[in-house]
Parts: sequence; C-alpha cells; structure tokens
Amino acid sequence: MAANATRDFQQDQSRKLSVLSLVAGLMGNILEWYDFGLYGYFAPLIAARFFPVHDAILSLLAAYAGFAVGFAMRPFGALFFGHIGDRVGRRTVLVISVTLMGVATTVIGLLPSFRMVGLWAPALLLVVRLFQGFSVGGEFTGSVSYLIETAPADRRGYAGSYANIGSTGGYLLAAAMAAVTMAVIHGHPSWPWAWRLPFLAGGLIAALALWLRRRLPSSSYEPDPSHPGEVMPLLKAFRSSPRILALVMLLTWGYGVVNYLTMVFLPTFASHFGTITPATALTLNTIADAVAILVVPVAGLLSDTCVRRRTLLLLAFGGFFVTAYAFFALALKATIVAVAIGQLGFGAMLGVVMGAAPAMLAEAFQAEFRLSGYSLAFNFGLGLGGGTAPLIATALIGTSGMSMAPSFYLMFGAMLAMTALYLMPDRSREPLL
Repeated sequence: MAANATRDFQQDQSRKLSVLSLVAGLMGNILEWYDFGLYGYFAPLIAARFFPVHDAILSLLAAYAGFAVGFAMRPFGALFFGHIGDRVGRRTVLVISVTLMGVATTVIGLLPSFRMVGLWAPALLLVVRLFQGFSVGGEFTGSVSYLIETAPADRRGYAGSYANIGSTGGYLLAAAMAAVTMAVIHGHPSWPWAWRLPFLAGGLIAALALWLRRRLPSSSYEPDPSHPGEVMPLLKAFRSSPRILALVMLLTWGYGVVNYLTMVFLPTFASHFGTITPATALTLNTIADAVAILVVPVAGLLSDTCVRRRTLLLLAFGGFFVTAYAFFALALKATIVAVAIGQLGFGAMLGVVMGAAPAMLAEAFQAEFRLSGYSLAFNFGLGLGGGTAPLIATALIGTSGMSMAPSFYLMFGAMLAMTALYLMPDRSREPLL
C-alpha cells in the first residue's frame, strides 16, 4: 500500500499545470463572486429600489435578507451539482453552472423596481436570488476539485488557489464597478438606472467563461458509467467520512463569517455607521481586494512548499481573532487612513485563507464522492455563515445599540474556524484519496 501510494504521488507530480484549466477555473468564480459582491456593495441602492421603507435599518435588513436567501439555496445546488460531478464528470458541472449564473446575473439588471410593479419587485428579486444561489452550488467546489485533480501533487495548493484568484478577482471587479457606478450616480442624479449596467455586464463574463470551459481536458477522475445502480456518492460520503463533513461545515461557516464581514459588510459599515462616503469605502475595498489577490497564489504556493496548509490557516484565522475589534474600530474613525488600515489588513489575512483553504478542503474527500461531499459541506457552511453574516451583523447593531457588535461576531467566526482546523487532518503532503 505504501509503495502504491508513493507511486501514485510520483505520477501526480509528473503532471503539468494546464494554463487553460487554470484560466477556465478562475473565470467561473470571477462571475460567481462578481455577482454576489455586486449585490452586497449595492445593498443600500437595492434596498431603496426594491424594499422601500421609512426605517433605513429595516430597509437594509430586507436587502441583506435577499443576500442571505441566495446563500440558502446553495446547499440544494450542491446536492444537484455534486451528484452530477461525481456521476457524470467535473466538466459537465463547470459548463452548466456558469451558464445558469450568467442568465441569473443578467436578469437582475433587468428587473423592474418597486415603483414600477409594487410588491412584485421584491418577489421577483428573491426568486432570481433563489435560482442564482442554486446555480452556484457546485461552481466553486467543482472548479477546485477539477484544478487539484489536474495539477501536479506538489502544486495542488497553488492550482486550487486559482479558484479564489477568480473569486477575489470577482470581488475586485465588483468593487471597482460599484465605485465607478456610485460616482456616476452621484454626479448624474438623472441616471438612477446606472446601477443595472454592472449586472448586465455579468452576461459577457459568462459567455467568455462558457467558451473556455467547453474546451477543457478531462481531470484525473472520470466516473465509471458501468455501475449506475450503486450507492449515491453523497451517501458514500456520509457513511465513509461523517466527521470530515461536519468539520468542513464548521470551518466554512467560520470562514464565511470572516469573509463576508470583512470584505462585503465592512464598506457598508464604514459608510453607514462611520463618517466616510460610500464611494470612498468602496475604493478602499477595491484596493484591499487587489492586495488579497496578490497574496492568494503566494499563500497557495507556500502551502505546497514551506508551511503545511493547516498551520498557515490557523495563523490567518488567529490574526482575524486578534485584530477584529481594533480594525472595526478603525472603520469608525473619521480619517481615510484609519479605515484603510483596517480594510487592507483584513484583505491581506483573507488572501492567506483563500490561498491555502481550497486544496485542503478538497483533499479531505475521496475522489468518488469528492464533489458531493465537498459541495454540500462547503455550501451548507458558507450559506449559513457567510450568507447570514451581514444580516446578523446589522441586526446585532440594531438590537444592542453597539456599533462594534459585528467585531464580536467576527471573533466568533474566527474561533469556530480555528477549532475545526485543529481537529481536521492535513493531507497537503500526501497523495489524493
């Protein structure tokens, strides 16, 4: 067995990184997180146009509820796409998911407002968000699984990080588009429809991603079509790896809280509860995304060569726990420098997490149920943790009267992730299961 494992590991190392695979893997994630980032950044505008109430907090809560609803559907999409990926193939998932995401993103830009159709407006928006959440249920995990299965054994961390280069690139593009759009709307009040243009542009990203993904080669795992009646891959995951499923859910729950409080909620927090303008907050967030995107591949490569993935992740989440209160306090300061320190610090630490986490999570599952197990655990954890984080943070401020309440929720998320990491195995120097 040891000799076979060594031979498999050496064979894995003999593979070469495919530029097409890396680019196609990141393009779908650019679209996925471009859309979710846009919705988060435009939450105040969406609140005013689709959920118009007199109380600004209640209106914002309604908009963030739409954000959470999209995440609530991700586990259902994970069940569907995970099964397709393990039974039909990884490439099929990547093609279907990016097509559905492109359609949903474009539709958001075409929806009528509350003033035009009344209650139909928020209802239609929530329906699209449900559809959108379902369609992305297998996107990230499908691309990560594909990337690590086509990469050399000593570059799995680097290859897997490209999915988050895509997600960070999507955030970066969303923040830049939001900043430009806010500036346009501020300078031209007669153009209130300008917020729709960034969503419509998502259709172009989807078309490019689809063109690339239809040309992808096979991964190292291809399903065996001769056993159609065997046990479902997800049931195999529950039977073989229940502990891993639970730990990945806890880790991604904490990861989701950290991610969405620091990179989606913080700009709104700084402009609504601090003193800087929304355009300034989004500009600083764009710079933080740029910092993160530089850190991601470096962290992925470090997890392959210098520091084991679990150790690197523990250090990063520990950093979030220690700095949460201080960086949120800086976001309330009147100076741009103070806000920038907090936002850029969060961005750099999140880049470390996004560089090392994809490969570690995918490596935890066996090939025959990797996409089913990984997709369900990741989307369930991220859906509960990340999707509800802005909603919970806003509610905590409203109920407690404490503007710093979100920092304590961020500390909780970081601690949850560290606990799960401590209990998880680290397979960063071993052959794929």
